[in-house]
Amino acid sequence: MSYSEQIKSYVLDEFLPGVGPEELEADYDLRANGVIDSLGLLRVVTWLEATFSIPMEEVEIVEQDFTSIDSITRFVEQHSPSGASGVDYLGKAA
Repeated sequence: MSYSEQIKSYVLDEFLPGVGPEELEADYDLRANGVIDSLGLLRVVTWLEATFSIPMEEVEIVEQDFTSIDSITRFVEQHSPSGASGVDYLGKAA
């Protein structure tokens, strides 16, 4: 399961029960539409830390990184120790 699929599944289970995966677009603004509020953001950050082994105390947390499934996925790809993006820091295929 990809990062995006895992994140979408979590958001649906925790914040949008009853909504199907096909109903949640990857670029849907979760913050502006009230799906994830400040308390929800803390829950997401805690889940990301536990699920993807992201050392949150070493990472700058910016609200814009948590507005959509796409933005959360980019955050995980940048900060996960496994760095599953498949691209190195120069933008070349790893």
